[in-house]
Amino acid sequence: MLYHPLGSTQLEVSAVGFGAATLGDVYGEMSPEKARDTVYHAIDCGINLFDVSPYYGITLAEERLGNALAGRRHEIVLATKCGRYGVDHFDFSAQTVTREFEASLRRLKTDSVDLLQVHDVEFGTFDQIVNETVPALRRLQEQGKARFIGVTGYWPAMLARILEATPVDTVLNYCHSNLLMDDMDAELTPVATRLAVGLINASPLHMGLLSGGTVPPWHPAPAAIKQAAARAVELCRAHGLKPAAVALGYCLARPFVASTLVGCRGIAEVDDALYALKNPPPTELLQELRAILAPVHNVAWPSGLPENQPATLQPH
Repeated sequence: MLYHPLGSTQLEVSAVGFGAATLGDVYGEMSPEKARDTVYHAIDCGINLFDVSPYYGITLAEERLGNALAGRRHEIVLATKCGRYGVDHFDFSAQTVTREFEASLRRLKTDSVDLLQVHDVEFGTFDQIVNETVPALRRLQEQGKARFIGVTGYWPAMLARILEATPVDTVLNYCHSNLLMDDMDAELTPVATRLAVGLINASPLHMGLLSGGTVPPWHPAPAAIKQAAARAVELCRAHGLKPAAVALGYCLARPFVASTLVGCRGIAEVDDALYALKNPPPTELLQELRAILAPVHNVAWPSGLPENQPATLQPH
């Protein structure tokens, strides 16, 4: 396993992080035993960053991760989130994020986390996130309940704007740095690097589109993106390679990112992630994939409040 510094936190995190949404049955059902065994195997393989949220499985992922970490909490960097509690349930008020974080600690069976993050900031107002939510997290940090704090979300530009407005330790961006999109590097990476904020890349498989598995019915991508991704998956298979390993290997080779989160639904997927870390995809294959994906490259879908979306997606 490779390890990278997480910004200026002095934490060292594994290049492959464990995205624990899978423990909440978000990408298909897992038994409690399979969830536990997958977590154990990931830790044994050197994965030390585990990222979860009360939203994943509506508390189920936190519960399963807390159960699996019994006796092993000290071996990992534990990150959870606050502010999003359901598909359409957001509350970024100081009172709610403080209260709900206490519930997260109970589910995770720990007195503190290493990283507490505001979840999907695009669904809140910029002013509230900067002036109410982040200060609430800082108070929890001062109480010793969170070592570091961060923000997460879909739009790189909004995340960069928050970083410029208020000090945070980490930033997590999803679906904007992979084979389908690379605008994170244009809009967020330079700001995070300049401010020494730890940068976490999530959804290297574009929330399952590049995995080679069944696409979840809730996936928000337009049909054109799904169709292009399906062609990319078939091309990887034609080359005798696992599509997920190709897509993840591409992400792991990119600089500046401290950790790339991978949603693992079993021991085999942990092993595939480790394979991708050591075996970057062939240059020729990447060129072919770029050609297939070019028509939908950097095509986003609406997410969050209209005021937080790029001008091209705002209603006219």
